[in-house]
Amino acid sequence: MITFIPTPIGNPKDITLRAIELFEKADIFFCEDTRHTKHLLHILQERFGMSDIDASFISFNEHNGKARVQEYANEIATKEIVYVSDAGMPIISDPGQVLVEYAQANGIEYDVLAGASAVTTAYAASGFADGKFLFFAFLPHKGKDRAKALSEAMGNGYNTVLYEAPHRLSKLLDEVVALDESRELFLAKELTKKYQTYYKGSAKELQARFKDIDIKGEWVVIIQAKQSSQKTLSFDEIYSFDIPPKVKAKLLASMSDKSVKEWYNELIEK
Repeated sequence: MITFIPTPIGNPKDITLRAIELFEKADIFFCEDTRHTKHLLHILQERFGMSDIDASFISFNEHNGKARVQEYANEIATKEIVYVSDAGMPIISDPGQVLVEYAQANGIEYDVLAGASAVTTAYAASGFADGKFLFFAFLPHKGKDRAKALSEAMGNGYNTVLYEAPHRLSKLLDEVVALDESRELFLAKELTKKYQTYYKGSAKELQARFKDIDIKGEWVVIIQAKQSSQKTLSFDEIYSFDIPPKVKAKLLASMSDKSVKEWYNELIEK
């Protein structure tokens, strides 16, 4: 039996009683990071009286997940397995998906517990009226792939939830402003933790405000769907326009990590 168990996204009090019971019965923990999981279990034992855990801890991440299901095939079929990610709901944008797929293909019983989720917690706090939204997880870090993904996130017609690292948050705000400075955003910092903070406003307003804010911690960013009939141009659309290379180079540079000069040289060499 495999059980996928959500863990707190910040405050350890958000663990469930079912989770604690299953932790105590587990033979093997598959963990995105074994150190992180052991630290959480230590807190649960120290503060909430959870019993000592007599189990093996095995790393199971995006790099080794497929190999692990083959390496531990016998144990997966016969033992009580717990899978946990570093924080929040496992499987979604998470290497646990490999284990679900394996269980389905091999007729192995599994269960997914309800629990903490940064996506739904942030969306509930956003105040955006539409109950429908898309989840994009982390955008690509740079280049054309990032520009295309952000353009899609802003032009898909739905409120869209992103995760962003603190060292790239200012860059994200600059990128959104370049595409649509009036777009409404909701930002949630360090959900459920001591310094949890919410910010809401236009991209332009938040860009200015964040010049004086210490950007640390984990961030959830929600981009409100386009409210007007004005079209947001995609990277590919701009690239295909029949316009002077100098103008096109400036537009493409604003949506990517390449300079105007680099884009200009590429365009005139086509």
